[in-house]
Amino acid sequence: MVEPRDDEPTSLHLAGMMEDRVMVCASFFHAAYPGDVDGDDYQLRFMATDPVVQGRGYGAQVLAEAQRRLRDRGVTRVWAYARDTALGFYQSVGWTAVAGSEFLSVETELPHTMIYKTLS
Repeated sequence: MVEPRDDEPTSLHLAGMMEDRVMVCASFFHAAYPGDVDGDDYQLRFMATDPVVQGRGYGAQVLAEAQRRLRDRGVTRVWAYARDTALGFYQSVGWTAVAGSEFLSVETELPHTMIYKTLS
């Protein structure tokens, strides 16, 4: 995926590799939490895990590392629009679904829900 903010100095891109193959990836972009114009938050976009390794904890490791790095930058909250099929994963690693935020993505035509995690 190509995102206009990819090369911004505040953006964070992480990937987990096996040999020469990307098995999990995630990108984080400086973006205020919707409705909080003063927030110094980050949005997670484009998280993906190869089906071959789903359920082995690699996605959780990438999120944990990203959250550590963002916390070190002083970030207190991360948020995303998660596919509903992945909500269980995000909730298992401490993210919270925002009730009433469900929608059908125009890009993917799949159901999504807004989620967030407070970094402490």
